[in-house]
Amino acid sequence: MSRQDLYLVFGGTLLDPRENVLADPDNVDVAGVYPTYEKALKAWRSRSQTNVDDAYVRYFIAPLHRLMHPDENA
Repeated sequence: MSRQDLYLVFGGTLLDPRENVLADPDNVDVAGVYPTYEKALKAWRSRSQTNVDDAYVRYFIAPLHRLMHPDENA
């Protein structure tokens, strides 16, 4: 069976816009889990664009497959 790549898109309000520390980790906005980087990037752009005027809100793309398969390079 081949490896399945998954990407998590999430974000929230930061304590300081110069650091990636969430102010309230209990209330993270999860945009979803996506099967390709391209789909994750599209979701990330959409969520980021809706919060473009707030420097304290940031979204991230996390490659979940790297956690699921830590011994593989990609």
